[in-house]
Amino acid sequence: MYSKLNKLSESHGRIHLGRGVASGVFALMLAVLCFLGVLAFHFPAYLTTPELRQVYDTGVMRQLLFWSMVLSGGVALANILLGRVRWLSASAFIIVAGAALFGGHRVPVGEYAQSPFYLGLDWFILDLLGSSLIFIFLEKLFPHRREQPVFREEWQTDFHHFIVNHLVVGLILMVTNQLVHRFLGWAVQGDIQVWVRGLPFLVALFLIVLVADLVQYWTHRAYHEIPLLWRLHAVHHSVKSMDWLAGSRQHILELLITRTLVLAPIFVLGFSKEVIDAYIVVVGFQAVFNHTNVNVRLGPLRHLIVTPNFHHWHHSQDQEALDRNYAAHFAFLDHLFGTAVKSTRTWPSEYGVLGDYVPNGFLKQLRFPFSGKH
Repeated sequence: MYSKLNKLSESHGRIHLGRGVASGVFALMLAVLCFLGVLAFHFPAYLTTPELRQVYDTGVMRQLLFWSMVLSGGVALANILLGRVRWLSASAFIIVAGAALFGGHRVPVGEYAQSPFYLGLDWFILDLLGSSLIFIFLEKLFPHRREQPVFREEWQTDFHHFIVNHLVVGLILMVTNQLVHRFLGWAVQGDIQVWVRGLPFLVALFLIVLVADLVQYWTHRAYHEIPLLWRLHAVHHSVKSMDWLAGSRQHILELLITRTLVLAPIFVLGFSKEVIDAYIVVVGFQAVFNHTNVNVRLGPLRHLIVTPNFHHWHHSQDQEALDRNYAAHFAFLDHLFGTAVKSTRTWPSEYGVLGDYVPNGFLKQLRFPFSGKH
C-alpha cells in the first residue's frame, strides 16, 4: 500500500472520473487534514497560530473537523464496498479511523502556556482546504487552459513550498515584526497615526492596499533588475504552469524580505486592526487568484485592477512580457510607471524562466540562489 501511495504522490496528469481515483484522492487528502486537525487540538501551543486563534471559533472548528471526518470516511467506505481502487480508499479510511481513535473532534483543550515557537498547522489546514475548494472550482468553471489537469507537472514542488511557507508562518511573523519595530520605531508619528485611524473604513482600506502595492511594485521591480535579488525571485518565476498552487513557489528569504518591507509603512502609518485584517483578506485572495488558471479579464477594469490575465503575462517567457506587470493589486501602477505589457495577443504562450535553468524540487530551489549556477 505504501509503495502505491508513494507512486501516486509522484505522478501527475488527468484523473478520469468514474473509476474511484478522484474520490479516493479526495477522501485521502481530507483524511490527512482531519488527522492533522486532531494533532492541532492536542498540541495547540505548538501547532496553532495565536493570531488565527483569535479569529476563528473553536466550536465551529470542531464541527468542521467532525463533518470532514464523516465525509472522508463515508466516501472511502463507499469506494471500498463498490470495489473501486480499494487500496486508495482503505488508506483514507485507516487515517480517518486513526484520527477518531486519537480523540477526533472531542479532544479537550484546557489552559496552556503560549510557546514562543510554533508551527502554523491550523493555518496550513484551513488555507489548503479553503483555497483548493474555492480556486479549483473556479478553474474548472472558467478555465483558461482547459487541457491543464489539477495535478499538473511539478505540482509536488509547489505543494512542498505551500507546506513549508505555511508551517513557518510563526517564524516569519516574529522576524518581520522584530525587524520593523527595531529599525522603524523612530519613524512613528502620533499625529499621522491618529489621522489614518480616523479615516472612513473604505478609504483606509484603499489607502493600505495602495501603500502596500507601491512598496511591492518597487520591491518586485528590484528583484528583476538587481542580479543578486533575481536569483531569489527566479525560484518563483520557474513555475511552468499557472494555477492556484503556483503562487506558493517562493523562496523563504524572498518571503521574509517582501513581507518586512510591506509591513514597514503599515506599521509606521498605524492602520487599525480592522483595516489590517481586511487587507490580509484582500492580499490573501489576490495572491492566489492572480496565479489561477482562470479566464477572467474584467473588461476595461483590467487596466485598474490586477487579474489572472495581467499577472500571467508577468510569468511569461514571451519577449514583450519580460520585466513587465509588477503590480500585485492595482494594474494602473504599471501603466503609470511605464512597465505594463503591450501586446496584440490576449494571453501569453509560455511560462517560466527564460532558459529554464532553475532546478525542479523544493530543496534544490532552496539552495539555488546560493549555488553559483547560471
